[in-house]
Amino acid sequence: MMNRESAWGLLCEYTQSESLRKHMLAVEACMRAYARKFGEDENTWGITGLLHDFDYEKYPTPEEHPFVGNKILEERGYPEDVRRAILSHAEYSGVKRESKMEKALFACDELAGFITASTLVKPSKSLAEVEAKSVRKKMKDKAFARSVSRDDIINGSADLGVDLEEHIAFCIEAMKGIAAELGLAGVA
Repeated sequence: MMNRESAWGLLCEYTQSESLRKHMLAVEACMRAYARKFGEDENTWGITGLLHDFDYEKYPTPEEHPFVGNKILEERGYPEDVRRAILSHAEYSGVKRESKMEKALFACDELAGFITASTLVKPSKSLAEVEAKSVRKKMKDKAFARSVSRDDIINGSADLGVDLEEHIAFCIEAMKGIAAELGLAGVA
């Protein structure tokens, strides 16, 4: 049984950036929500989301991330399905996404970042004010959050078999559950 507390400790050992930690928390929230929706193991899916980028800060190149992280996870006894999902979230890894968990991780990764960016430009900085249609509209603005791949968001949703607007709304709702932890509960 994987332990979330030790996964968080591993994440913090390798990641100092608060924004990257929050990104992984956001992906974890989306993954836990999808695990519940699909009747899958919430702990496994959540930890997979939580750890998907834990090595990125120290090993950011395509030659290193997520391969170095995969070795670290293997040494620490993380199961094959978790490691494979994390490898598959990088388009360049050569690991084809096959399982529902692998597809969900890819679908949630870029979208969680885009939802965060969409929230931070609101005067209130509150997830409570973010709607799927406004996120879709922002996706059309190529200058906004330019490093986020719109194709990955669209293709991830399609591979998961979920309508894009529904996927966006679902992830917004999942992230609302930890809005304060993400710094997206609004400004007083």
